[in-house]
Amino acid sequence: MSGQGGKYERLKAYLQTQSASRVSMKFSEIATVLGIPGLPKSAVMYRTWWSNDARNHVQANAWLDAGYRTEQVDTNKNTVVFVRERAAHGVAENAREFESSDKHTGPHPMIGALKGTFSIEEGWDLTKPALDPEELEAWEAKLDRMADALQENLSRK
Repeated sequence: MSGQGGKYERLKAYLQTQSASRVSMKFSEIATVLGIPGLPKSAVMYRTWWSNDARNHVQANAWLDAGYRTEQVDTNKNTVVFVRERAAHGVAENAREFESSDKHTGPHPMIGALKGTFSIEEGWDLTKPALDPEELEAWEAKLDRMADALQENLSRK
């Protein structure tokens, strides 16, 4: 086991053998897979250790390279759920193949992406309510009737 994150290669190999889209594991099970007596204290104490950020968390390379992301980290119950990432139209093995190695600075590239695709008519009051008072009253009355019907059905059961 060599290279950065080498001590987590066994976890990567284990996850690559899994066919389930969700793999729930106890921290002790992960330690067993890794062949160590226990996970680092920071893994047990801090949810951030389980971050899906491979740039700042060497261990994240293992599950991300295996095509999984961590979710539902519970440091009280010592459990984590690995969720398989879906490749976009089967083009990439995982989303990390599209990540840039350069740190991005400045605004997100999508800011301004819709510029010019729509316009607001001159004189249109954006602060004006969407419904006239009569329309709003009709909607509220309908909602009240629906709530009453639901309450009646619940009280019968």
